[in-house]
Parts: sequence; structure tokens; C-alpha cells
Amino acid sequence: MLGVVRRKVASKAASALIQRKAFHTSRAFPAACTAIGDEVLHHPSRSHARNISYQILPGSTSLSRGSKALPSSIYVQLGNRTFCSKNGDLVVAVVPFMGESISDGTLATFLKKPGDRVEVDEPIAQIETDKVTIDVNSPEAGIIEEFVAKEGDTVEPGTKIAIISKSEGASHVAPSEKPSEKADPPAGEKKAEPPKAKVESPAETKVEKPKPKVEASPPPPRRSATEPQLPPKERERRVPMTRLRKRVATRLKDSQNTFAMLTTFNEVDMTNLMKLRSDYKDAFVEKHGVKLGLMSGFVKAAVSGLQNQPIINAVIDGDDIIYRDYIDISIAVGTPKGLVVPVVRNAEKMNFAEIEKEINTLAKKATDGTISIDEMAGGSFTISNGGVYGSLLSTPIINPPQSAILGMHSIVSRPMVVGGNIVPRPMMYIALTYDHRLIDGREAVLFLRRIKDVVEDPRRLLLDI
Repeated sequence: MLGVVRRKVASKAASALIQRKAFHTSRAFPAACTAIGDEVLHHPSRSHARNISYQILPGSTSLSRGSKALPSSIYVQLGNRTFCSKNGDLVVAVVPFMGESISDGTLATFLKKPGDRVEVDEPIAQIETDKVTIDVNSPEAGIIEEFVAKEGDTVEPGTKIAIISKSEGASHVAPSEKPSEKADPPAGEKKAEPPKAKVESPAETKVEKPKPKVEASPPPPRRSATEPQLPPKERERRVPMTRLRKRVATRLKDSQNTFAMLTTFNEVDMTNLMKLRSDYKDAFVEKHGVKLGLMSGFVKAAVSGLQNQPIINAVIDGDDIIYRDYIDISIAVGTPKGLVVPVVRNAEKMNFAEIEKEINTLAKKATDGTISIDEMAGGSFTISNGGVYGSLLSTPIINPPQSAILGMHSIVSRPMVVGGNIVPRPMMYIALTYDHRLIDGREAVLFLRRIKDVVEDPRRLLLDI
């Protein structure tokens, strides 16, 4: 009797041992990020599993969750996860708000690659809009898992750009690496050997069929001596326009189609303004920390001209005329990506030093591509200085919704009659393009004459004459 009891106990223990080994040697499989019901919580000190995912084979009994006994006919599949969005390990970088007048943009370039580590607010991509380039920053510190969008895509505010993992131990897959579709085989199973290349015997070698003869095409007709010889297409390159360039092209063409543009010219003797800058440039830099340039003198002259001729600062809106009681001067700046026009606001309240500081700050931002939409919005009058590129004379195009634009040009020493004598003088041509629907020739000429008087004799600004 005692021997029978011992054999029964031994058989039960062996069965439990077999079940435990079957559990621990079960094969792992890659699992997606799902609910807690698909997780496996395994503790080495326990002999059972909770909240498991299981499969019932034909002829076996069912198993409820939390059961402490495992039928021998059940194969337990263990799944592992290194991170899960439901637990907050993953964050998404999205396109930020780009401005009131901008609804979408083009994903220009990625500044990072999948697998790179980024810090909080570190730029990971750039969005090119009609007016400015905007950075997409990382919302959290972590590792870039993948990019959701592609370069060249049109994106809107809130569009997902990248997925970032905050977990330090997250697994990362490089773009060139593809995760294996199948997991490692369980212990004891033989790995499938790669198929050997089949060596064909000479008898099995396929005999190529003779290709049908292709009739030769007739020779192209000879070109006449008068027919132009076009360059080959291989020597041409087709590059898509950037959004900024397309926007500039559209606005300039709309300006040409809308305004009745007319340009008037004058010339300015730069002797006194250049002497003023030469005499006080060192003291000016020492006190204000910025160099004294010619642009501040023309801005002050334009402010004086706009105050004397307020119609130049106005604009047509439907059947009405809007008179602006403020003076915001737009300064055209050429950048590698295109033309931008930052605005010096309330220029009538600024002195020479404040104007120079503001122009330098805006020009640096425009060149670096960090200028904001607000810094380019508005403007009641524009100054364009083509002289920095060597332009001698031009007819600038109005920047809508403004009504006029002043064009500056290069300074050239020319013989001039001064006091009955011919002397060399540094001269500059200036041009004013204006909307003739609103501004008559009289106001335009008087405005340009006022700029000439102030630049040639800056003391008029002090005496207000």
C-alpha cells in the first residue's frame, strides 16, 4: 500500500515538473503594443503565469486567466515589449503653429536621423512656408524611433513628423536594418539551412531562342541649314521651385496686374551724408555699439517724406482709401533662399542708432533663416537697396498691399557742376515706383525731392525744414 502511494506521488511530481519545463522553454514571439491582457508577467520565484496569452489545441481543455495549473496540451507564448505608447514611453513631434496667414508648408529637410538622440526643444526638421522656414522641435528628450512624414510632403499644423522614445533601454532599428520577420527558433529545434544553389548540368542548360529580327528604322530626315540646333536635354536640369520662390513670384505678378505702376527718378549727391558718417563713425560705434551706415539716413529721409506726403503712406481698399497714422518701413533683404522683407516698426519714433540696430538684427535673422512671421507682417512703405549688388538704375515693383517703393542704387563718382565748376561727386540714382491710381505725379515727385534734400543736407532733420 505504501509503495502504491509513493508511485502516485512520484507520477504527479513528474507531471508538474514536465509542465513547469514546458512553460519555461516556451517560445517567445514579437508582440505589438496591446492591452494588459496580452502581457506576460513572469517571476522566476513563481511556478505559474498570470494574464497570459494562450492557444487551445484540439482535444485539450480550456484554461482561465490566473489559473495556477497548465494543461499539458497548452503551448504558452511569451511576448516581450521594451516600450509602449500607452504607458507614455513614446511621444510624437508635430508641426507647430506657423502663423495666422499660413495654413500649410513643405517638409524641406530632416536635421536628424532615426536612432539619433535629441534633447528637449532641439530642432529635428525644417518646414518651408511661403514666407519663412520654421523648425520642428522635439517635445521631449529621447531617441528618434522613426519619421512618419517624408521630405517634400505638404504638412499642416499638428501633422505628425516623428516618433520619439523617452525610454533609455528602447530598442532602435536603423533605417537600413529590417527586423527579422521570424523570431529565434525554440531550443531543441533545428535551424533551417539555407537552400543550396542548384548547379545545372550542361544537359539542363536552356538554349536561347534566336531573337526575331528588328527592322531597322529609317534614318532621321536631314535638318535644313536654317533649322536651329537645340542643346541636348542631358545638359539641362529641372529643379522644383521652393514655396518661398513660388510665393514671391505670385505676389510680384499680382502686383504687376493690379497696380497702375509708374516710376520717377532723381539723383542724390552723397557727399554730406558720407562725410557725416566718416566724421562720427568711431564715436557712434563707441557709444551705440553699432556702425553708422547709409540706410539709417535714407530711412529718416523716407519718414520725413511720408510725413510731408501722407498719400504715399496710404493704400486703396475697395472703394476706400486707408490713411496710416504710423510709419512701418519694410527693408528688402536678399537671402540664399529668396527675398524677404522684414519691417522696422514705428520708424518715426526712432533715432539713427535705433534704426541701425533694428536693421542689423532683422538682416541677420533673415540671412540665418530664423526670422519670424510677425517680423515680416505689415509695413506701409518699402526701401530696396540694389546698390549693394552694384545696380546702377532699376524700376522696383511695389510690395502689396503698399502703394509705393523706394529704390536705392550704387554710388558712382561722376562729374557734376558745383558753383560753376565741374567737380567729381559721389552720386546715386534713386527711383520711386508708385500706384498711379492713388498717387499723382506731383506727390511722387515732391516726395522724391524731399528725400534728395534731406540726404544731401542732413541738418534739415535737426531744424525740421
